[in-house]
Amino acid sequence: MNLEDNMSLVLSKIESAMNKSRFNQSVELIAVTKTVESDIINQAVSLGVKNIGENKVQEIQRKYPDISGDVRWHLIGTLQTNKVKYIADKVDMIHSLDRIELAKEINRQAVKHNRIIKCLIQVKISEEDTKHGVDIENVIPLVRDISDNYPNIIICGLMGLAPYCEDKEHAKPYIKKLRSIFDELENLKIPGVNMQHLSMGMSGDYEIAIEEGSTMVRVGTAIFGERVYI
Repeated sequence: MNLEDNMSLVLSKIESAMNKSRFNQSVELIAVTKTVESDIINQAVSLGVKNIGENKVQEIQRKYPDISGDVRWHLIGTLQTNKVKYIADKVDMIHSLDRIELAKEINRQAVKHNRIIKCLIQVKISEEDTKHGVDIENVIPLVRDISDNYPNIIICGLMGLAPYCEDKEHAKPYIKKLRSIFDELENLKIPGVNMQHLSMGMSGDYEIAIEEGSTMVRVGTAIFGERVYI
């Protein structure tokens, strides 16, 4: 299948999953462009991609000047504090805010660029050592701290990574766990917190994630095909 066919299939599956969801939510597709070169990304943009997700700061820096069209950039990977300055003027949203030291630097750079930076709190919902994020019991204290002290950050929701499993159904309890934290935060109505987004679901489980309330799905392989990581 080519890129256009892949996009059409993914969008069709998103629509189908939305129709099955009891949350009646809209869903944003984030095209994950890890290892994808700029010419292919521009093809995807011409086919309707509006949101581009990158795992690494240096990849945003490298590709940013080459991408045409009205697109929003998302940093979806682990973010080191000393690299915030390289993307603070470029990204629409950071999905991996998980500690107060990082919040402090994001806020500092946001002030420097005279902007508000939208962030998602990355929550560790899996026991896997390879998964990052703030522990569940620390989510609300972290959000309160950011709300009280860092006015150039707006918390827009949560992000989580379910453990990889061949059976997509096994992702459900992890997605439901993140959804329950999302609902709790929404009910608290913390000032400066706008709980709009639940970023959960990748190429292997995005349909299940949408059915369970995800509003953002991060899809790479299903759009661009299998990548070779060096």
